[in-house]
Amino acid sequence: MKGFCRTTIAIFGALLLGLACNSSVSAECGSPSLSHPAPAAWRPSATLGRAHLAATSYALVSTAERDGDEDEQSIVGMWHVTFTAKGNGSGGPPDNTPIDNALVVWHNDKTEVMNSGRPPQDGEICLGVWERTGRCEYRLNHFGWGGYDTTNAPLGIGNPIGPTHITEEVTLSPDGKHFAGRFTLDAYDTSGNQTAHIIGVIKATRVTVDTTVGDLL
Repeated sequence: MKGFCRTTIAIFGALLLGLACNSSVSAECGSPSLSHPAPAAWRPSATLGRAHLAATSYALVSTAERDGDEDEQSIVGMWHVTFTAKGNGSGGPPDNTPIDNALVVWHNDKTEVMNSGRPPQDGEICLGVWERTGRCEYRLNHFGWGGYDTTNAPLGIGNPIGPTHITEEVTLSPDGKHFAGRFTLDAYDTSGNQTAHIIGVIKATRVTVDTTVGDLL
C-alpha cells in the first residue's frame, strides 16, 4: 500500500511540474521583455521542462522575425504587366488606349525593375521601390530616368528628354497569380516641367517556368 501511495504521489508531482512549465511559457509569450535563447539552447541533456521552454522560446523568435506575409501569397517575382488608359477625359488618351506592355520583377528587398515594351530611346529600363500597404495591397513608386527624342535625329541618339514618374496602387489575387489596380504616369522635360499626365488601370499575370512567348503576346 505504501509503495502504491509513493508511486501515485510521484506521478502527481510530475504532472504538476509539467503544468508549471507550460504556465511559465504561456505567461512569457506575451511579455515584451521575454529573453529568447539562441538555437543552441536546445540541449538533449536538459530536463524535459527546460528543453521544452528553450524550443518554445526559439520558435517565438523565428515568428517575430518574419515579415507578416506568411498567411498570404507574395508579390515578389516576375510579372507580365499591361497599362491601359482610363478616366483621362478629353484632355488625355481615350479609355482603353494601351500605354505600356512590360516585364516587371518585384524583389524581396522592396525594389522593382521594369523592362518596358516602349522603344529603347524612350528609356525602356526603369526602376522603383514598393511597400505593402494592407492585406494583399501594395504601393509602387517608380521612375524612368529619361530617354532621347529622335524626331529630329533619325540617324543619331537625339536630344535627351526628361524623366517619367509612375505610381501604382495594386491588389494581389488570393492565389498569387495576378494583381490589378490603378496607375498614374507623369512625364517631365529636363527642366522638371510636366509634359504629360495619364491615369489608367494596370493588370498583371505572374511569369513562371512554364510561361511561353505566346502567353505574353
